[in-house]
Amino acid sequence: MNLILLGPPGAGKGTQAKMLIDSYGIPQISTGDMLRAALKAQTPLGLEAKKFMDAGQLVPDSVVIGLVKERLAQPDCAKGFMLDGFPRTVPQAEELDKVLGGLSKKIDHVVSIEVPNSELLGRLTGRRTCRACGQGFHVMFDPPKVEGKCDKCGGELYQRDDDNEATVSNRLKVYEGQTMPLINFYKVKGLLRPIDGLGAISDIFGRIKVVLG
Repeated sequence: MNLILLGPPGAGKGTQAKMLIDSYGIPQISTGDMLRAALKAQTPLGLEAKKFMDAGQLVPDSVVIGLVKERLAQPDCAKGFMLDGFPRTVPQAEELDKVLGGLSKKIDHVVSIEVPNSELLGRLTGRRTCRACGQGFHVMFDPPKVEGKCDKCGGELYQRDDDNEATVSNRLKVYEGQTMPLINFYKVKGLLRPIDGLGAISDIFGRIKVVLG
């Protein structure tokens, strides 16, 4: 089974991805992992990517697609795979179709975990970190025993800059701008499987398993 996993920041994609891998025995393929592996192995594409990264630039689609092609051709993908964080745009999705065609493979399901922005804001802005020991808490899911104080060392808890409402709202806008066209692209192909991302982790996973059959 060949899957693509989509979902905004804070949707719980990472947790569901791990459960999918364990349940279906397929590898998770993320562009970050592929880039790190290619850099470590010093492959031609890895060295090409390094040039852009060293210059502080985004790695171009042509290099990323090349890495995806190399990865999907590996033996552990024979039974299936799950792409996470790729494709991000419609042009990438179109290139992916060409790569898969060349490998005689196709995407079976595009699982899109859907959570309202109001809920995502709460999830993403609720993180708190201890200034003294770095211990993490969450005001909704894992609150400290005493508000504003670390359970572990009694240090002051603070909200990181990248967890404030303005930054989080911007991240969600970027995701929508990039990914909405992608969702429509797969909807037209009849591959989109929207999943309600609210509720218990096991319930969400149950919904995913139902659509995957």
